[in-house]
Amino acid sequence: MSRLQLEDFYYMAEDIIDDMDEDDYGRAGGDMDAHEYDMLTKVTDTSSGQARKGKDIQGIPWERLNITREDYRLTRLEQYKNYENIPASGDAVVKECKQMEKGGNYYEFFHNTRLVKPTILHFQLRNLVWATSKHDVYLMSNYSVMHWSSLSCHLSEILNFSGHVAPTEKHPGSLLEGFTQTQISTLAVKDNFMVAGGFQGELTFKHLDRKGVAFCTRTTYDDNAITNAIEIYDSLRGGINFMAANNDCSMREYDTERFQLLNHLRFPWPVNHTSVSPDRRLITVVGDSLDGLLVDLQNGKTVATVVGHLDYSFASAWHPDGRIFATGNQDKTCRVWDVRNLSRPVATLKGNLGAIRSIRFSSDGQFMVAAEPADFVHVYSTRADYEKRQEIDFFGEISGVSLSPDDESLYIGIWDRTYASLLQYNKRHTYAYLDSYL
Repeated sequence: MSRLQLEDFYYMAEDIIDDMDEDDYGRAGGDMDAHEYDMLTKVTDTSSGQARKGKDIQGIPWERLNITREDYRLTRLEQYKNYENIPASGDAVVKECKQMEKGGNYYEFFHNTRLVKPTILHFQLRNLVWATSKHDVYLMSNYSVMHWSSLSCHLSEILNFSGHVAPTEKHPGSLLEGFTQTQISTLAVKDNFMVAGGFQGELTFKHLDRKGVAFCTRTTYDDNAITNAIEIYDSLRGGINFMAANNDCSMREYDTERFQLLNHLRFPWPVNHTSVSPDRRLITVVGDSLDGLLVDLQNGKTVATVVGHLDYSFASAWHPDGRIFATGNQDKTCRVWDVRNLSRPVATLKGNLGAIRSIRFSSDGQFMVAAEPADFVHVYSTRADYEKRQEIDFFGEISGVSLSPDDESLYIGIWDRTYASLLQYNKRHTYAYLDSYL
């Protein structure tokens, strides 16, 4: 992955990526004083009831701006610059892409809170939002890991990395001196376990139901040490393990009891993302290569190579059936693969604006969620062979997407200077048995 950080990316693209503040839109009806501008951008939540009555889900007052939502959408589609390591990779895949029917309605808008301010450290890494239940979400906001309860509408800080963070438990290999001012590049939360990865190869483990930090380590002192992705999963032996994908061309696996390094696999290129198969025997490995790998987790041998993407990949995920997996790439596509026949993808699905930087399958296998870097999250029906999708449309950079473990809620983190927020969508249910009473 590129070592270009978000600050550099934003400076490079600030003429393209508008954040919908006063300079971007001008002032409707002439000059606007400070009070009027404050009223225009003040923190307000949006409920599903308000949205049904016509309020913008992000609280953007289009009626007071000198551009309509439709016109601004067209401007974004025309001007947004997708980051590519391979020039024009996004333009070369159009003929391969599957024709998709829009109009699926699987999740409906429920709430948007602007009290929550998701942020991003590196523009290529977008796995910073995790739901542990339909009401509990963990996310990065500047230097802090925050917890949002949609039930109580309460925001609380879990861990602040701006100062000194050190472990309160003693484990072999743990850095007892800890870290100072750790820049968190990626995050993973599952059940009561949280692992944060840093820009210099730091890993910090915390039990959410205990005070303090359990474990700190530095995976590498290599100059190119960014922690790109983390996954927490149930091991074959019955415990909980986690693995970290790093820019030093490595994947490392740890247990969560003694925090010992169980596995260290090396590859020819920086590893941007890994994902463990449901049977815990295979992992997908994608990175700064056009090809992806299927690797045996037990012996580290490459089982298969998947060929088709035209740029570097930053996302992967497994369907619960263990036969299907998906990869997301900077060529603007998500490709769906079947392990029984890897000669060609089952489907090649194209985004609207840019790279597919995050992928999630629902636990029941009915849906696949694919997030672009900004503005669009797509929910595909796996039962319709990925030919039918719901398109969730908003404005802002996406810090992460997460389905709750029961698939009832879908959360989307939006990073923006003015309209940063957390979107919540709830699963739609049809109760056909009630028709008999009508």
